[in-house]
Amino acid sequence: MNKFFLVVSIALFGFNLFGANTTKTTQTLYYDGDILTMEGAKPNYVEAVVVRDGKIIYAGDKAAAFKNFPGKTVGIDLKGKTMLPGFIEPHVHPSIAAIILGGDIIAPHDWKVPEGLKKGVSGHEAYLKRLKKSIEKYGSKDDVLFVWGYHQLWHGDLNRDMLNKLAPNTPVVVIHRSFHEAFLNDAAMKLMKVKEEDYKGNEQVEFERGHFFEGGWLALVPRIAPFLINPERYKKGLHDMSILITQNGITTVAEQGFPESNFKMEYSMLKEEMDKNPPYDVYNVLNGTQLYNANGKSNEKAYEWMEQASKYDTQNIKMLPKEVKLYADGAIYSLAMQMKGGYSDGFKGQWMTPLKLFKEQMNFYWDKGYKIHIHANGDLGIQRCIDITKEMMKRHPRKNHQLTLHHLGYFTAKQADEMKELGIEGSVNPYYLWALTDKYSKYGLGKKRAENMVPMKLLADRNISFSLHSDFAMAPLEPLTLVWTAVNRVTSSGRFVSQDQRIDAYTALKGITINAARTLSLEKDMGSIKVGKVANFTLLEENPLKVKPMHIKDIKVLGVIYHGKEKKCLKDI
Repeated sequence: MNKFFLVVSIALFGFNLFGANTTKTTQTLYYDGDILTMEGAKPNYVEAVVVRDGKIIYAGDKAAAFKNFPGKTVGIDLKGKTMLPGFIEPHVHPSIAAIILGGDIIAPHDWKVPEGLKKGVSGHEAYLKRLKKSIEKYGSKDDVLFVWGYHQLWHGDLNRDMLNKLAPNTPVVVIHRSFHEAFLNDAAMKLMKVKEEDYKGNEQVEFERGHFFEGGWLALVPRIAPFLINPERYKKGLHDMSILITQNGITTVAEQGFPESNFKMEYSMLKEEMDKNPPYDVYNVLNGTQLYNANGKSNEKAYEWMEQASKYDTQNIKMLPKEVKLYADGAIYSLAMQMKGGYSDGFKGQWMTPLKLFKEQMNFYWDKGYKIHIHANGDLGIQRCIDITKEMMKRHPRKNHQLTLHHLGYFTAKQADEMKELGIEGSVNPYYLWALTDKYSKYGLGKKRAENMVPMKLLADRNISFSLHSDFAMAPLEPLTLVWTAVNRVTSSGRFVSQDQRIDAYTALKGITINAARTLSLEKDMGSIKVGKVANFTLLEENPLKVKPMHIKDIKVLGVIYHGKEKKCLKDI
């Protein structure tokens, strides 16, 4: 079986309905399948959809479609397959994907990559053995080897001395599963000129251990960016990301927090990949924290830069206007999110942005009329966002501000009530539950909190709009896997937990279509099958609403229609 597939494999079913017509108008009619529009509070189907010039011009009865659309019309018989709006990934990081896919992966769980499967590893000795093999296979004394996926609860302790023993002459950086921390050996520090004096006073750097986390990692990234964004590896990683996006039926992705470290480098290489015209679009929410640091630690200068960012727009790369990404508490994968009840086993919550600066940034962009996206994971971190929003609403009320909290690892019913009252929306990562519940039940959080992570039903019951995202690579680039996790709430060991927080399949599908579009303020243009919207569709072998819930993630993605076009985007080898 080929690694890559036709974007529209079912285009083989097409034929010319009105071949004798000589008019120049060309349109495509899709019919005889489960065409799920994602319009409305309940599932709604149409019999036929007509597309012209990349837009939907009709969605309704098949008989009317055949009758009312003369001209050169190509008919696509769906043969009973399922067509939905193109899947939207509202929170992914192409820059992180490029780094991870361009290096090596040694993680607790299996990872699908274009060239095969990177098997998961558990146990300290097993991890070090795999890491040593990786260094021997991929390492070079003249370049840095980046290895992603380490997590202490699966792999045991790690530090600079251990890496020095494994690789005395090979520069190695081990990036934590969270991508919020990293460990460097001496050879890497020497090659990248990382010096202890440059991080004096930074409480999120343990230099003797070679450990940089949260704010310390953010401070390190710009320094090591030329190595982290190695052109050859980075380009390969971006192309691999395009393959994964295509294979999983995604037609739109959004980078939440662009750039990560260096705008010029990240943009130029992203543009090079997108100039190949893959069948998806990239929207960027600009990174308020990175641009603050890159513009003399000035919110005003960062804002001025953002206001001019549309000059970087291309046909398939867009800077989302009047939207900004900010950062509250630390990573859930590091057990560094801020929790009201604290932690066991020595874990400690962290703030990604100093609290004073975070409040300043929220108020600054609120007053500028921006839609604010915030990385917020723990109930204490989320409470901080809620409290500041409450103050801002009293000082400067705004209607339909759609401030959006991203990730929402753990929160309470009371906080959901406050979100509803304040007009706060969400974008959640349900995969946390699958990947982390079993370990966090034993370490750090405890059983009760771990089994109730990402309680989406609290949002659904209050009609709070929320999308589902992968935050790749915090979860695989697989929208149907996100839906499956949200619907079943099952852990990696196969345990079913917090079943009262399951959501129905239709609500979950909204999270990767119309609600995902709303997260990006794009719901007028995409996210449902409706006249006037872009003709992006995802084609499935089976209908997620008509299969057993545990089968959803195994539904075969047949391909996509992108802006009404049927074409190959990647070389079929």
